[in-house]
Amino acid sequence: MPHMPRPPSVDHGVISLLWAIGLGAYIYYGSLAVGVSGGTAFIFAALGAFAIFVFVRVFGEQTPPRRYAARRRSQPRTNQD
Repeated sequence: MPHMPRPPSVDHGVISLLWAIGLGAYIYYGSLAVGVSGGTAFIFAALGAFAIFVFVRVFGEQTPPRRYAARRRSQPRTNQD
């Protein structure tokens, strides 16, 4: 049985950029659909895409930081009943 190749590793910055472009386009075309002028829609979409890029870049990792996971495990459980 042949071994299936693994998918390529994609840097997290590329993933963040794809999310920003996709959701920025959604904001742009959605704004145009509800009657916002083109220039205003572009500004809203650009600001939204930048915020989405930063948010996904900072908080979008799949694994939590080790210190947070270790801190949660070390806290004793208390029964408040």
